[in-house]
Amino acid sequence: MKVAILSGSVYGTAEEVARHAQDILKDAGFNAWHNSRATLAEVLAFAPDAFLAVTSTTGMGELPDNLQALYASLRDQPPAWYGLPAAVLALGDSSYGDSFCAAGEQVRELYADIGLREVLPMLRLDASETVTPELDAEPWLDQLAGALRG
Repeated sequence: MKVAILSGSVYGTAEEVARHAQDILKDAGFNAWHNSRATLAEVLAFAPDAFLAVTSTTGMGELPDNLQALYASLRDQPPAWYGLPAAVLALGDSSYGDSFCAAGEQVRELYADIGLREVLPMLRLDASETVTPELDAEPWLDQLAGALRG
């Protein structure tokens, strides 16, 4: 199964978590692909069977700059991915209140709008509680691998 990992990162933490997720999914037998600046054409060329988005939140709950163009392309030209499995791993800081992991929520809404099927509840990693988000994500990523296997 081919898993496209989309990431949005401001300071590199979400990108590091996405790379770690790619390694874990590859070790679990998946063909995992990650490109932090992926275009819709590149994602389409990979022809994924499943999706994982790893994103931080910036500003007052916005998507990081490196994810905005892909997000807009998916919203404006939704591919025929109806029913494919997907999951979101969001990084944030709970001290920001209502905007905590808001970019992850935006991606979840986009997934629903274009017909992707969320296979696990979104993982929210809180920067005020963790210094090793890539390690904290491992149990959830193992669950994701199991969910993708069906």
